[in-house]
Formats: sequence, C-alpha cells, structure tokens
Amino acid sequence: MKYDLIVIGSGPGGYVAAIRASQLGMTVAVVERAELGGICLNWGCIPTKSLLKSAQVLEYAHHAADYGVKIENATPDFDAIIARSRGVADKMSKGIQYLFKKNNITVIEGHGKLTADKTVEVTNAAGEKTIFEAQHIVLATGARSRQLPNIPQDGKRIIGYRQALTLDHKPESMIVVGSGAIGSELAYFYNAMGTKVLLVEFMPTILPLEDEEVSKQVGRSFKKAGIDVMVKSSVESVESGEGLLKVNIKNKKGEIEVHEAEIVLSAVGIAPNVENIGLEELNIEMERGRVKVDDYYRTNVEGVYAIGDIVHGPALAHVASAEAICCVEHIAGVHTEPIDYTNIPGCTYTTPEVASVGLNEAKALEAGYEIKIGKFPFTASGKASAAGANEGFIKLIFNAADNTLLGAHMVGMNVTEMIAEMVLARKVKATAHDIIKTVHPHPTMSEAVMEAAAAAYDEVIHI
Repeated sequence: MKYDLIVIGSGPGGYVAAIRASQLGMTVAVVERAELGGICLNWGCIPTKSLLKSAQVLEYAHHAADYGVKIENATPDFDAIIARSRGVADKMSKGIQYLFKKNNITVIEGHGKLTADKTVEVTNAAGEKTIFEAQHIVLATGARSRQLPNIPQDGKRIIGYRQALTLDHKPESMIVVGSGAIGSELAYFYNAMGTKVLLVEFMPTILPLEDEEVSKQVGRSFKKAGIDVMVKSSVESVESGEGLLKVNIKNKKGEIEVHEAEIVLSAVGIAPNVENIGLEELNIEMERGRVKVDDYYRTNVEGVYAIGDIVHGPALAHVASAEAICCVEHIAGVHTEPIDYTNIPGCTYTTPEVASVGLNEAKALEAGYEIKIGKFPFTASGKASAAGANEGFIKLIFNAADNTLLGAHMVGMNVTEMIAEMVLARKVKATAHDIIKTVHPHPTMSEAVMEAAAAAYDEVIHI
C-alpha cells in the first residue's frame, strides 16, 4: 500500500494537509489513533466554544431584565451543557469524515510511527502492525496538556483541560492554575456555572501575552464577575486526602497561602507529542523539544515534514492549518510564500473577548519604534451600548515613521470576529489613513477600529 502522501494525525494541521494534497492530485492517507479532527476539534477549540456559548446564554438570562425581558429562575443544567458540547464536537468530527470521503482520502486507524527505512508502521487497537509507504510523510501529531511535578494530574480531582470538558458534575470550587487562553476561558465558564473560582497566574497580569491594558481590563471584568485572581503567584504543592484539596500558593509577597478547592485545573501550557513516532529511528533533528524544520516544514530527512504543535511557532489551530497548506503546496511544486509569524492573530473567548495581532505597546517600544497610539472605548459605541456590552476598547499602535500598523489589541464583545481586518491591514501594509478612510458600517462594533485609527492622529469624531 503506497501513497503520494501519508499524514500522521488528523487535527487542524493534519486534516487540512490531507485535503489540500488531495486537491492537488495526490493520493493521500491519514493515520489517526483517536477521533478525526484531533484535540482541537474534539477536546479543545470547538467544545470549549460550545461551553462558553452556554455560559453566555445563561448570563443573558440572568441580565434579561436589563433588556426589558422577564426570565425567572434561570439555572444551568450542567449535564445538558456538557452533552451539548460533546454533540457539537461529534458533529464536527463526522464533518471531517465526510470531507475525507469527498476528497478520496484513506483513513488508517491506529498509532503511526516512522520506521528506519522511512515507511509508516501503524499499530491498530488489537496490536496488529501494518507497514505503509509514501513518497512524502507529514507529521502532525499535536500536543497534550503539560504536567508539572508540583501539580500531579490524576484526571479526577487534579485535572487538565480535557477532563475539564467532561466533568460528571459541577464542582462547588475550583482553582485554575495558569491564565492563558485555556485557563481564562475555563475559569470564566465554571464561574458562570456557579463554581467558586480562583485563578492563579505566575506573571504580573492574567493573559500575560496580551497588551498590558487589555490584560488589566480582563482582570477587572473577571473580578466584577466574581472570579478571584492572584497574580505574581505560584502553586507550590497540592495536598490530596479526604475532603477538599489543600493548595499551597506562594503569593506576590512570597508568603504561602493555603486555599481549598474541590478541583484543581492545571492549564499551564502544552507538551508536543514527539514521543514514539519514530523521530529517533530516522535521526530527525530536534530543537528545544520540538522538531526542527525549514520555512516549508521540511525536516533534515528528505521526504519527512512536520507541522503544528510539534514545531516551533504559536500553538494555535489556525497556525497549524496555514502551515499545512504551505507545506503541501510546496511539496506539489505550487509557488507559496513562507508564513509571516509576526502577523498571526490570537483570540481568547472569555467575556469580554480578547483579540490581538502584531506588537503590543511594550514590545513596540522595546523594538525601538516611535509610535502613535489610538484608543476607542466601547462606552462610546452606539452598537455596544444597544447590545449592553460596552466593556472594553480597541487599541491600535502605528509606526510614526510611515503610519503603518504595528499592532492591534481588542477587548470587548465580538472582537474575535473583528481582528481579521487588522491582520489583512498589516499584511498589505495599510496605513492609518487607509483604515480611517475605509467606510465602516453604522452601527457596528467594527466602527471602533476606524475611530481608534483616527484617535491616533487627532481625527476621532465620537470621543
């Protein structure tokens, strides 16, 4: 059994690579040991957004009177919310199955591993091994929750993000360790469900990769919603026994505080799945724990490529998909440009939402740019006021030398749907006045983009 291309892994990197390769005329097989769609579709991006939507609907119900609507005794059905999220994920996984069938892609069930003679050995659930050959092999094996020795996950009371999506009951209390996108989103969800949540972050602000003003806004919103937040703090150990977990936390003063919780959720990042996939057998070069590749995702072994969370770059679904297309098009001889990793959008789907691209204010100054900053608050937005969602702002950072956009930072309702305009603006090197003179529809949240650009040049109308 020989193919033009075998992809190991069917996440947003793997399945996109397979479909694009089929479109380009290749015979393609995908090796997958679990559900089609990988972690993102089944245990990450998609089911979490389902949970967050349920939380948002519940919050709307609780504040229905603000909109002139009477709703009494709105309460979450936790089991039904979890079941809905699983149903959404299952439906999307079946969608990948349909796309594979449509594109004549063979699915090989089992664990895929490179062999010394550059074939793919697949071990199925029964332990049977089969060898497959391909001219090209793409490794897209993804990542898993990173485990810390001082927070040993048992999958029941000390858990990772995967278990957090399928708890069999709503916990009364939870400590979330790590306030990146995963930690912040799950902290928001469980707080909305009625769980008492403490969010612990080692860095000085939550969402530490975001612009400081954005992070502080989300911190204020979280505290207003009832989430306790500890920054400049670290979990030193977790003591389990009968009753609640005892969590020893070093606070910003260096003192140990003991907090109790029913559940501890460790959300301190991910670890790439690079073990037992045959890297050693082929002497594939590694770099700081990830597979080393060039601009087109070629490893040091001819015909073997790697994309997604196992290579360096932002561990984001849309990055893996972009890498997949770039890699496969290069294999097929189609002209394609390397990905510009300075222009990758990031999104966090809390309430309020967060979206950003490019340099934040501190990074722009650190890089030596003379900058112009424009901000527009959603309190001045007619659409935001009508929607009852005037928390947040748009912040744009321009290069004073040529007026091009260095970075965009957004916090507020629907900003994750608005950031693509800024990604395109940076890609085409649009200037501030290109943005200002682009007519934005009224009333929309997106008008704030135009107004923020205008604010940087003292041309803003509505503040």
